[in-house]
Amino acid sequence: MIKSRRDFLRKIIGITVIFPIIQSCVQSTKKMLVLLTGTNHILGHRIWSKNFPKISETIEVKYLIIGGGISGLSAARRLVNKDIKDFKLLELESHVGGNSSNGENKYSKYPRGAHYLPLPNIEDKELINFLVEQKIIVGFDNGKPIFDEFQLSFPPQERLYYNGDWQEDLVPKKGISNEVQNEFIRFFGLMNDYRTKKDSLGKYYFDIPIIQSSSVEEVKLLDLVTMKEWLLEHNFHSEQLHWYVNYSCCDDFGIGIDLVSAWAGIHYFAGRKQNSANNKMDNVLTWPEGNAHLAHLLASFSSKNTIKNNIVYDVKWNDDKVEISSFNSTSNQSIRYVVDKVIVATPQFINQYLIEGRKELTKAFNYAPWIVSAITISESLDNGSFPLAWDNVIYGGVGVGYVYNQNQNINQQNDIKVISYYLPFSNKDFKSGRRKLYSKSESYWTKCIIEDISLAHPNIEEFILSIEIFRLGHGMISPVKGFIFSKEKLAAAKPIDNKIFFAHSDLSGISIFEEAFHQGIRAADQMINFD
Repeated sequence: MIKSRRDFLRKIIGITVIFPIIQSCVQSTKKMLVLLTGTNHILGHRIWSKNFPKISETIEVKYLIIGGGISGLSAARRLVNKDIKDFKLLELESHVGGNSSNGENKYSKYPRGAHYLPLPNIEDKELINFLVEQKIIVGFDNGKPIFDEFQLSFPPQERLYYNGDWQEDLVPKKGISNEVQNEFIRFFGLMNDYRTKKDSLGKYYFDIPIIQSSSVEEVKLLDLVTMKEWLLEHNFHSEQLHWYVNYSCCDDFGIGIDLVSAWAGIHYFAGRKQNSANNKMDNVLTWPEGNAHLAHLLASFSSKNTIKNNIVYDVKWNDDKVEISSFNSTSNQSIRYVVDKVIVATPQFINQYLIEGRKELTKAFNYAPWIVSAITISESLDNGSFPLAWDNVIYGGVGVGYVYNQNQNINQQNDIKVISYYLPFSNKDFKSGRRKLYSKSESYWTKCIIEDISLAHPNIEEFILSIEIFRLGHGMISPVKGFIFSKEKLAAAKPIDNKIFFAHSDLSGISIFEEAFHQGIRAADQMINFD
């Protein structure tokens, strides 16, 4: 048999999707508590019209950070660690964290977005230092980190519903031919080669953060074809391998192999080096609330400097200062901040309405919509030959299965279970996906979700107590072919007049915690160094 996915990837995958969204679903007939939620897109849309009250107050501060996602929080932490306290952080939502946010009911916390962090590359000193600081790394053994056992994913870690039953691991195994097995072996071998390959300057072809990756011509050419084109060019044709790679790409990008660039697709497998632990590479760091745990840790550095429910709608600058117009939805008041320098830690689809001259750059940026649904259920979900795992994927499903949020519970005995189901809209027309996301009713999405999970759990609807359907109109940056090395992406990251600095994972082209974390550090250092 082929090597398992764990043998090769050492557990670097999360819940993703590969197939188009169901086009029509009938109304759900079962009565259950259904909550349709999402990001504050209605207030966000007011940026377009700038329909806000007149400025009624002016506040002066040395630095300002716009956006309380991971990049903004990371930038704030950097300032505090440099003993810089004269700053404010403005966040649109009533909470910080961005796509690393969470909800909670009486049974469990649950993620509303990112839900795990793979073990970092040993070369990533900044991230390792943060994990040490937060006691996620509790020591070192011969130079390699020792991770807190209670923050590593508990077994069983992953299973796949394939050919009518559950199997351990996410590479399809049951009943596949020798030819398909050989394709997986050859594919994993090529990915391993890319994972270790370096250029003449000693740079990895693929690294994290990606700014450290090589830009030799051989690497850049991979961005000019899709991952599917690359697979076919290298004589990979099996349905199972295409499914698996497609699934994997959607994990980090929200789009599958028909759309994502081969550079990004290969980076998914090759960027993480699996070199920071000797015997824990089949694990990831995870918590019931997902990466909201990390967001809360970062937020502790700037809690006294953070103003929530505050939307920025205009950024202007002159020779001396930057003026930021904002609206506080709690006090219904517009406030002007006059600052020396600002870090704009919001995505480019927002920045085009804040800063003059950004719309042309923004056209190159595409964002996949997502649904993340927290489902409370009174069923064991253990039917089949392999028990309920942290990560549960359904081969051929519309969505990508679910994570079991209480997996980190030490006693592992939960009569009522809370799972999170993930559904990215892998579609070339991102705008139509967003229209569908917000136009369809809660009963429509409820039925779609239940029908998909029912492929593996036929009677699940009878046991569902509640469903929260959380909608993310711009869930993550999606690196279509030609984007990673595009002039628009590079230009969007450049500071303006040494006064306005930019930090967001979309400037990396990959929406993972590590990139957002490093974007914040980079922007903060730029701002300080230009002072």
